[in-house]
Amino acid sequence: MNNFVTIILDGVGVGELPDAADYGDISSNTLANMAERVGGLNLPNFEKLGLGNIIPIKGVNPVEQPSASFGKMKEKSIGKDSTTGHWEIGGLFIDFKFPLYPAGFPKEIVDKFLSKTGQKGILGNKPASGTEIIKELGDQHVKTGFPIVYTSGDSVFQIAAHEEVIPIEKLYEICEITRNEVMTGENAVGRIIARPFVGVSGSYTRTTNRKDFSLDPFGDTILDVALKNGIDTIAIGKINDLFNYKGIKIREKTKSNNEGIDKIIEYSKNSKNSFIMANLVDFDVYYGHRNDPEGFAKALEDVDSFLPGILETIDESDALLITSDHGNDPTSKSTDHSREYVPLLFYRKNKQSRNLGTRETFSDAAQTIAHFFKLNNTLNGISFLNE
Repeated sequence: MNNFVTIILDGVGVGELPDAADYGDISSNTLANMAERVGGLNLPNFEKLGLGNIIPIKGVNPVEQPSASFGKMKEKSIGKDSTTGHWEIGGLFIDFKFPLYPAGFPKEIVDKFLSKTGQKGILGNKPASGTEIIKELGDQHVKTGFPIVYTSGDSVFQIAAHEEVIPIEKLYEICEITRNEVMTGENAVGRIIARPFVGVSGSYTRTTNRKDFSLDPFGDTILDVALKNGIDTIAIGKINDLFNYKGIKIREKTKSNNEGIDKIIEYSKNSKNSFIMANLVDFDVYYGHRNDPEGFAKALEDVDSFLPGILETIDESDALLITSDHGNDPTSKSTDHSREYVPLLFYRKNKQSRNLGTRETFSDAAQTIAHFFKLNNTLNGISFLNE
């Protein structure tokens, strides 16, 4: 039905990039290191597609004739966060660094935050794991009512609050003010993130009411190009936040990989002449950032079990691209993203597969999508549609 489906396995990298040392990510390899740690991955459907042909992965063998073309893509832009990765997949080259705050936010930013949002104080103000900081400061937050503000190795300003202390809509309002009136100009971080949690002392847990407040991409992406040319653009999951809803006709928010897969199948089965772009975020948020290789492996196995159902929706006029936006090696000391190549699996029913090699930019994905729909554009990248 002439649909192009793109699935981004958030945080699933396939080995350190040549400049990984500049990011403190030497030896990072999300898939291979995780596979070694857990004694091998059980991904029979990804194996058939050709995942094991990209790099050696314990438990995932290379196959002589994979059903998908395979390769890996290099991040050309500066950075290793979700915004940079998705925008480059969308056809942009980011030649600047989003601001980072490894020592926490300076006094002038904190003062501006308090003044603009009307808060009486903050807690935290340091890089931290989201789960650990609510363990550390949750009780103090409940007692004082002060929001917990923290960052990470990514360009983010994160605000955690108990849903019974700062209601969700109020938290979203604080984040929106922070986006529009505090973190601007040279302090314009990639994302302001609302991180609500619930529970009682000793058992606080984050909820699925997270919300990202992103920047607009600085130029048109493949979503804009497609929409302007009459292609229905359908965004599933985190895609909506990362592109700040720009170029998106149909918006589907999801709270889990399983919800995302259900939506992918639904839209792939029932749409025509559409570009469907989905992010499966559980790998990154629940397992990569928490250094949980066993949980990461199980989540991959779960998605693998749904792959046949996704492939059934792809007919000979369609295309399916599976890739990622960065690495998040759960075996490393760091809980941040890792600067890695990302996998490339490109499936077309009854088409002979090819080794697509190492692509010089994630933006080859954008040009392939544009080529599929025969769209003139000025995006970065080189199409691999007919390779």
